Amino acid sequence: MEITYASPSFSDLSATVPSSMPSSATAARPVRIIPLQHPTLSPAPSSSSSPNVAFSRWTAKLRRMTWLEWMEFFLPCLRWIRIYKWREYLQVDLMAGVTVGVMLVPQSMSYAKLAGLQPIYGLYSGFVPIFVYALFGSSRQLAVGPVALVSLLVSNVLSRIADPSSELYTELAILLSLMVGIMECIMGLLRLGWLIRFISHSVISGFTTASAIVIGLSQAKYFLGYEIDRSSKILPLVKSIIAGADKFSWPPFVMGSIMLAILLVMKHLGKSRKHLRFLRAAGPLTAVVLGTIFAKVFHPSSISLVGDIPQGLPNFSIPKAFEYAKSLIPTTLLITGVAILESVGIAKALAAKNGYELDSNQELFGLGVSNVVGSFFSAYPTTGSFSRSAVNHESGAKSGVSGIVSGIIMTCALLFLTPLFEYIPQCTLAAIVISAVIGLVDYDEAIFLWRVDKKDFLLWTITSTATLFLGIEIGVLIGVGVSLAFVIHESANPHIAVLGRLPGTTVYRNVKQYPESYTYNGIVIVRIDAPIYFANTSYIKDRLREYELDVDGSTRRGPEVEKIYFVILEMAPVTYIDSSAVQALKDLYQEYKLRDIQIAISNPSPEVLLTLSRSGLVELIGKEWYFVRVHDAVQVCLQRVQSLKAGPKSSQTPLSLSEDKPSYFARLLKERGENLSITDLESGNSRPPLPRDRDSQVEPLLPKDR
Repeated sequence: MEITYASPSFSDLSATVPSSMPSSATAARPVRIIPLQHPTLSPAPSSSSSPNVAFSRWTAKLRRMTWLEWMEFFLPCLRWIRIYKWREYLQVDLMAGVTVGVMLVPQSMSYAKLAGLQPIYGLYSGFVPIFVYALFGSSRQLAVGPVALVSLLVSNVLSRIADPSSELYTELAILLSLMVGIMECIMGLLRLGWLIRFISHSVISGFTTASAIVIGLSQAKYFLGYEIDRSSKILPLVKSIIAGADKFSWPPFVMGSIMLAILLVMKHLGKSRKHLRFLRAAGPLTAVVLGTIFAKVFHPSSISLVGDIPQGLPNFSIPKAFEYAKSLIPTTLLITGVAILESVGIAKALAAKNGYELDSNQELFGLGVSNVVGSFFSAYPTTGSFSRSAVNHESGAKSGVSGIVSGIIMTCALLFLTPLFEYIPQCTLAAIVISAVIGLVDYDEAIFLWRVDKKDFLLWTITSTATLFLGIEIGVLIGVGVSLAFVIHESANPHIAVLGRLPGTTVYRNVKQYPESYTYNGIVIVRIDAPIYFANTSYIKDRLREYELDVDGSTRRGPEVEKIYFVILEMAPVTYIDSSAVQALKDLYQEYKLRDIQIAISNPSPEVLLTLSRSGLVELIGKEWYFVRVHDAVQVCLQRVQSLKAGPKSSQTPLSLSEDKPSYFARLLKERGENLSITDLESGNSRPPLPRDRDSQVEPLLPKDR
């Protein structure tokens, strides 16, 4: 019995042989081909079907939610309250909360000064938002409050609108907190947190590094003893520092340097030795206590102090200055982006370390609510702090109880300790800020990027340089713009590989990655490693034309022919194809047809195959030219190339299998006495050694002995 080609649409492939090809193709060596199941065409779905399906799933999910799940949805704190182990968790939560609270009090005053506000507003920002986040936030270790980067953004924008010493400046900072909170809530409810994924890690690292340098220079005035210009660019800051060098004062510089050294040593010891972990959190408080004692005892006139701080809790008040809201929208978006990048990233990492899942959109909503409520109690924008969250985690925090304890520490500070804060030296608060932002200078990341990916290093360099010399907003825009440009470039110029067969297998891989692989004369096998859409169709067509003219110079097998007759497209990595790509394939087919070249498609996904069927491309190319495996396509194309090489004489060549003459595989198996099927041999699962005198035309797909 003669074995012929197997195809889902054509049982006899000879019926579709082009007129230019000899009729002897049907007499070629029989091959085994896995049938490709073509989809049954149905009317194209309406454009609204997908949204309707998604909406139906969402409503069904809501209907399945119990009353307890609804409560947990609005109050995520119930998730940890239900499983809270009081005897096991309460003690470590109390210790972690006290540790972070002690760290937060001096840091909040320092960051308020960085934001251009009075220290009391830093204490307010570390009071109400902590309690609100404990209820609405989903992270159990994230420490919320003022942070250096957001404080710098607030100062940079508001100083252009109002004088930092004016009441309007404070009102704008509080209004900014309300706007940031509303934006975060909207993004959380609409589940838009995924938008920040388009900002690469290189951009974030470059931005934070440059911002840390600017923050450090902005605090130099408290060390040097004279005023410098307020700016987010490095050149004005450096010029101002140099211009006022004649006003330099030794006492604040010496005291600030000593405090900074104490902070850095305590931070290093706390990180490097586990039994001294408490030193990392106690550093800011130690510096404040030592500075206050020194100022209280010696009353140095050349060292400026914080001054009078109002005692008591903040009053409820509605934010004002709404007429400036429009001008604050860009900064609102920027601060929201920073909050997502910093807080949600930290929260996810801590959740993974502590074995629970975290919904980034729910987290964003919790941050938004804490900012909205905080704005009614005189708080400026807050977010999750990297340093305090790390200390909270290292201290063993298990739930939001640690945040509540930190809030209680802040409450006590507002009620009872503000008279003592009057004697805190300004240079001490500046030292706390500088010690905190030193860790943001990510030079290790730059070295890593240089070693691993020069393109990401270039992105890091562009972002940090633009932020330093052009300002924070422009630096972020340039970094994000260049990052998106890289994404678009990679998408519009996808990776395309010429495939060759690995010796002794039916596996086809990139000939550049596997130099031992070999190709076949007259056949080009190309794999497209990306979705095909309007932006990359021209690039793909150009590369295919190049491969037709200049195929990779790997080892060739098969009959010697002078040109390419078949182009096989391996489409397994292609997850999507649009109408522009379909039209491009049609144009390519017509071009190839004029040059007697046939396209074959291998392993398309069901979605891609359905699109090709609806567009008529399957019928245009021919259903018999769609295959499950690359190997199947190669078998069919190679027989056609053989028939073209052999010409009319090929009809006399005994390549077909018949009942009277056993196949080469059957004779080989009989000689070896092994129980192996032809399918096993062809798939490459089991392959016995081939005799040296075999006829290469009988099984041209197997490699020659070397």
